[in-house]
Amino acid sequence: MKIVGFEANNGLRLGVVEGDAVIDLQAADAATPGDLGEVLRRGNGDLKPLADLAKKAPASARRPLAGLKFGFPVAKPGKIVCLGLNYLDHVKEGPQRDNVPKFPSIFFRVQTSMVPHLQPIIRPRESIQLDYEAEMVAIVGKRAKHLTMDNAVACIAGYSCANEGSVREFQRHTTQWGMGKNFDKTGSIGPWMVSADEVPKGGKGLKIETKLNGKTMQSSNTDLFMFPVAESLVYLTEGMTLEPGDVLFTGTPSGVGHARKPEPVWMKSGDTCEIEIEGIGVLRNPSEDEK
Repeated sequence: MKIVGFEANNGLRLGVVEGDAVIDLQAADAATPGDLGEVLRRGNGDLKPLADLAKKAPASARRPLAGLKFGFPVAKPGKIVCLGLNYLDHVKEGPQRDNVPKFPSIFFRVQTSMVPHLQPIIRPRESIQLDYEAEMVAIVGKRAKHLTMDNAVACIAGYSCANEGSVREFQRHTTQWGMGKNFDKTGSIGPWMVSADEVPKGGKGLKIETKLNGKTMQSSNTDLFMFPVAESLVYLTEGMTLEPGDVLFTGTPSGVGHARKPEPVWMKSGDTCEIEIEGIGVLRNPSEDEK
């Protein structure tokens, strides 16, 4: 099941994608929350009620996917947790090439640093070094603490795509990456969440690619994670409680812009960047310069 957040009738709504149409769940039942996170909290991660609601929705609840104003898969995530340096080939192309991590590299993003599917990513006035990063995203469905390898991925409701755009110049001002990762509207997430039952366990074995203006820049597979989803969840929940609607970015493969030869390739105004993950979808965003 593909669950999409979108804007209509002056509010946030949820829909289920079927082919080239979206079933507007609020049109089927006005009591349905417009935030997937709230649905997950109320149902302890159970998505069956949404599937049942979509099945009995009247024809009038259908709207075309084309022209939809996409929102975030989770309208208001409590936490956006990010894994850095999760593909060895990406480690080797960066400044940490001689310091292969023994543990997951954890940092956080704020929601104001992200935009939904089809909305423009903004290159800031302060730096031209806006880089693309294809990432698979896992969305937490159930409250989780002290997970084990046996039960870790059971807390995941589904998966999405992300462009974890980074302002490299500011990322490298210090050893902490927060500033370069959190410029307004420099990354994206979407276009929807695909429920975990339609994706291999832990999101394994999925082709992941970035295309910039139609040219393939990154091409890899989630089997190459240094710290797979289950191991990462176990590590995270040793210290923090994950809540329904929390979002986990899982790291990017090699081929990012800063490492391109003979010179770096940065996203600029007029570009279109596409992140495609097998079985999940294509996240597409134009780029614009900050006004």
